[in-house]
Amino acid sequence: QVQLVESGGGLVQAGGSLRLSCTASRRTLSNSAMAWFRQAPGKERQFVAAISWSRGTTYVEDSVKGRFTISRVTDTVYLQMNSLKPEDTAVYYCAARSNPLARTTELDYEFWGQGTQVTVSS
Repeated sequence: QVQLVESGGGLVQAGGSLRLSCTASRRTLSNSAMAWFRQAPGKERQFVAAISWSRGTTYVEDSVKGRFTISRVTDTVYLQMNSLKPEDTAVYYCAARSNPLARTTELDYEFWGQGTQVTVSS
């Protein structure tokens, strides 16, 4: 069973930065696309960013484009979040799929982390 472990969440003031990390428990994910989703209180989980395996192709949701960057090194995926806003407050989830091509839909991802809380104060 693959496990994904997120870290790096916390409390930050608006305009600040955080970097989230997600590491897979084993190297089964060496040929897998990975992504970040988030869920704010009372809202559905939404796509944030995804990265493919082979070419490192990335997709970033429009509301965070220019502020968030996704990257990866083998089994670890990162989400660099700059210029954070209060509306970025959410639980951030790491996800992986058994396919090298990145997708932006939650249902395309089979493996999920437990989530890490990001809180941005105004």
